Amino acid sequence: MSKRILGLALLSGSILAVSLYAGSIECRVIVSGMKECSPYSNRLLVAKEVKYTPNKQKLIVQKELPAPKKNLHLKVISAEDMLNRYIKEFGPPKRFTGGEVSLPKLVPMRMQEEKKQISRPPFRPGAEREPIVKVVEGNQSIEVTLPKTAEKRQPHETIQKEGVYKVQKGDTLGKIALMFGLKSNDIMKHNELKKKHMLRIGQKLKLPFEQEKIDAIASASYTVKEGDTLLNIAKKFGLDAKELAAYNKIKSTAQIRKGKVLELPLPYVVAAQKAKKRAEAKKKLAKKQKNRFIRGFGKHKLRVTATAYSSHGNQTDSTPFLAAWNNRLRPGMKVIAVSRDLLYKYGMKNGTRVKIGGLPGIYRVRDKMNKRYKKRIDIYMGTNRKKALRWGRRSVVIYW
Repeated sequence: MSKRILGLALLSGSILAVSLYAGSIECRVIVSGMKECSPYSNRLLVAKEVKYTPNKQKLIVQKELPAPKKNLHLKVISAEDMLNRYIKEFGPPKRFTGGEVSLPKLVPMRMQEEKKQISRPPFRPGAEREPIVKVVEGNQSIEVTLPKTAEKRQPHETIQKEGVYKVQKGDTLGKIALMFGLKSNDIMKHNELKKKHMLRIGQKLKLPFEQEKIDAIASASYTVKEGDTLLNIAKKFGLDAKELAAYNKIKSTAQIRKGKVLELPLPYVVAAQKAKKRAEAKKKLAKKQKNRFIRGFGKHKLRVTATAYSSHGNQTDSTPFLAAWNNRLRPGMKVIAVSRDLLYKYGMKNGTRVKIGGLPGIYRVRDKMNKRYKKRIDIYMGTNRKKALRWGRRSVVIYW
């Protein structure tokens, strides 16, 4: 126990005893000069399991586990000793001689280059340099034939592809950028534009694409050339070959002929088509709901001529707020006057609920018109004479 230090720790209901040997080092952190190491310096040596009831007042189990073996020291062997032991046991490798390992001496590159000398013949004015040179390496001399003329390699020059796009009606920088997958600021910098500049129809904008590609993207169509396939066309415009084939209602394995025009499902085209479909579906749904509401109202339908009137003496009589059947009128009421044929021929009466096509809400029959009118209604506009005049005379469908 003199060379060992014990440490106790309580963890999850178990008592742990850890043994640390003084003067030893763990094998995983071994350094040069060490002859021994301990593989168990920080490992569990003694464990005692203790369990209690949930209220931690009554002991249930107490069990002590056995400690590992006491041989806790390992001898450290260097790589050189291992290699010498291997040589003594199996003999030296073929590339070495003797009982001990002898590594070849490394020669710096500078010294190797000094051994190799190249001699050239003297240059004479007016004469071409001889194409043969002598390379001397060690005690050997080698003649090397060089080409008469050495062409200088030009650096690889990248050709900037550029085309022109003509501004169409309704175009904006954002729309053009979305069409070609660019940023508005990049187009402005490329064409030296500022935010205050307005685009005009027919204006030419320079874009970093081939003219053929610009025309194809702007028209969302591509004319097939000789040697083209669905795969390379789709790759050229960043599309999927199967989607391109399905968009043009052809098989993905079909061979396309030269001159065929393919419609391109570019992102801006697909987005515009989806927006158009949503608008049409919304409009169709609204119309369907409107028709359903109108058709579901009443049992009769009739097209009549609709006019408008207000509570003024020159438009009614001396009692502008008093209607037929002694009904009192107030501005804001949804009231109509009907021709007499609608009463005795079509079954309307005082208080009949009427829906007028194109107008919201339900109107009630509260007044009668002059005997000379046929298939006609008069819509009450309160005291707003201008509104009645703006309405004028219209043909509408009524439901009751």
